[in-house]
Amino acid sequence: MKIQNKTLLITGGTGSFGNAVLNRFLNTDHFKEIRIFSRDEKKQDDMRNQLKNDKLKFYIGDVRDYTSVEKAMRGVDYVFHAAALKQVPSCEFFPLEAAKTNVFGTQNVIDAASANKVKKVICLSTDKAAYPINAMGISKALMEKVAIAASRNTVDTTVCLTRYGNVMGSRGSVIPLFLKQIQEGKTITITDPNMTRFLMSLEEAVELVLFAFEHGNPGDLFVNKAPAGTIGDLAQALKEICNADNEVKIIGTRHGEKLYETLCTREEMVKAEDMGEFYRVPADNRDLNYARYFSEGIEDVSAIEDYHSHNTERLGVEGTKALLLKLPLIRKEVFGEDVAQMPG
Repeated sequence: MKIQNKTLLITGGTGSFGNAVLNRFLNTDHFKEIRIFSRDEKKQDDMRNQLKNDKLKFYIGDVRDYTSVEKAMRGVDYVFHAAALKQVPSCEFFPLEAAKTNVFGTQNVIDAASANKVKKVICLSTDKAAYPINAMGISKALMEKVAIAASRNTVDTTVCLTRYGNVMGSRGSVIPLFLKQIQEGKTITITDPNMTRFLMSLEEAVELVLFAFEHGNPGDLFVNKAPAGTIGDLAQALKEICNADNEVKIIGTRHGEKLYETLCTREEMVKAEDMGEFYRVPADNRDLNYARYFSEGIEDVSAIEDYHSHNTERLGVEGTKALLLKLPLIRKEVFGEDVAQMPG
């Protein structure tokens, strides 16, 4: 990156992604100051005591509250917007809360960035936003629409997006759950062994965001190409790594879960630009000429296939094991190595 001596703000900065960004940038000269914005004072205090770095500045606030975001945004050059409600079950029970954080919170972040002439805002989205069937995915899909709409009107601030799949080992994901069940000698609970999910590391998620930083135009959506694995293979891979023989129980698909996840819809793939490891989906910049929505179609759409976890590279048990063995969580919990484990 050509960025040097700038100020970065990370919303939701005490989470898994924020910690990965700090791991990448804290000891470089890209940023003279990195601001962590979140509502969890305990995690901020833990981070402050763990890292003890003068570059870090901490701001207590909530993206739902414009004033707290705007104050933290003053003097900022770049923003990673990672704050979100992202647990599928909790968003199903409290969909309005998901909307408040994921949709209205994003608008607050973009408005505050625009008011302070921030150079670029990268909003983090999820594969669940493509053809969404649950409240979390729906709120993130609407977040994407909010960001793209805002990108048309911001003069000094470039707003773009990244969309990525499951981050292995992150808070609330299935890998820590399976590992805990194995370590405690309990039954491994699988919803559907044939269910597939994209598999990527936190480091890969950070690289995707950095790519968007360097190459993003207003309203661009960036997607990284990622391999996938079945939940059954994932459980088996963990059992083999741990030399465990835990019983596996199939409990059925939870409310709001898909058999596979889509990273790029067929409508997006029609206009997607292949950039090697990534796809760039340019913004739909149609105006309010409604004829373009209702009377003018695109012939290619029906011939294009989505990019989803059922048709991407399938890793199998051995490939999944190879990825798992690189995770700090596995190195620490299974092999007892003194690995810097990113909290959150």
